[in-house]
Amino acid sequence: MASFDDHHGIPQDNAVYATAEYWEQRYKNDKGSYDWFKTWKDLKDTLAPHFNTTDKILQLGCGNSTLSSDMYDDGFEQIVNIDISESVIARMAEENKDRAQMEWKVMDALNLEFTEETFEVALDKGTLDALLTPQQSPWELEEPLASQIDRYLSEVSRVLKKGGKYIYVTFGQPHFRKPILQKEEFSWQLELLTIGDCFHYFVYILTKQ
Repeated sequence: MASFDDHHGIPQDNAVYATAEYWEQRYKNDKGSYDWFKTWKDLKDTLAPHFNTTDKILQLGCGNSTLSSDMYDDGFEQIVNIDISESVIARMAEENKDRAQMEWKVMDALNLEFTEETFEVALDKGTLDALLTPQQSPWELEEPLASQIDRYLSEVSRVLKKGGKYIYVTFGQPHFRKPILQKEEFSWQLELLTIGDCFHYFVYILTKQ
């Protein structure tokens, strides 16, 4: 695995964000919480209209984010959180043990261990971006990365119910992300929203047809 900066904890090579080893090491050492991009407070007004409190929600690559706990306290209790790091899942499950309806599972997002059409919503706040870090050119995906990304998105589509939504929060601009997301085999329709004023974050809402 690529080396890390010993003084600041920032990887010298961003491609390590796509590896399980990096996240396990990070979460063994990081006992706090961290939210990539935005918190639920920032996202609520944009995201909440797109799902219901009765929906079963999958959070892809939950990490040590406060997103699920804040959503739970807002009434969205049917949340299944997955992450490839055993350390972070164990810690988050313990910290949220009083949120009894929420689930925590160690799982690879490229091989989701759920039956077809299980969820109404799949949330992705930075997970696809992490998987894309080995990308050499922003304009196209090279192999084997292209196949890995297609597998990830196919798995997300597979576990969504018809009418279900894959909600992807990112700073990835539409001219880079749309070619990756808008493929016939994923069977979804895209709606694009933005958050922020000067620096935009993008919310891609992909509804399964």
